Amino acid sequence: MLVYQDLLTGDELLSDSFPYKEIENGVLWEVEGKWVVQGAISVDIGANPSAEGGDEDEGVDDQAVKVVDIVDTFRLQEQPPFDKKQFVAYAKKYIKALTPKLEQEKQELFKKHIEGAIKFLLSKLSDLQFFVGESMHDDATMVFAYYKEGATDPTFLYFGHGLKEVKC
Repeated sequence: MLVYQDLLTGDELLSDSFPYKEIENGVLWEVEGKWVVQGAISVDIGANPSAEGGDEDEGVDDQAVKVVDIVDTFRLQEQPPFDKKQFVAYAKKYIKALTPKLEQEKQELFKKHIEGAIKFLLSKLSDLQFFVGESMHDDATMVFAYYKEGATDPTFLYFGHGLKEVKC
């Protein structure tokens, strides 16, 4: 199994259990999330409680909740939304922090294509949800989520260059 960690903080943000598609010249990775039900599940074992003197209300108190699989699996922490000025400030700070950590070849590709990725994200800014990893570090790689037109499940966007592949 492969896990993708934030290159800046070491937080686990993704795994190969969630296939990604590269967009914006590979700078952004697009991953489809899903709403899932989590919690106590009622299991029918074929018993008849009324015939066995049991009460109808007896049993497990179902505390099921709906969560987004990626957010739950990687314990992503939602952040307040950014306006355009805040987002541009974050992007500049992120690029400055990430670039020196990349290999020379990846640095060149990142610098060449990051502007297009930032413009793509800015075009969706009002629709984005913002997440960081479990550590909630200030310099963390941000994960973005939005709903494509007509979609009931969110799509997540990652800065591919900001992830480090780790074999488990």
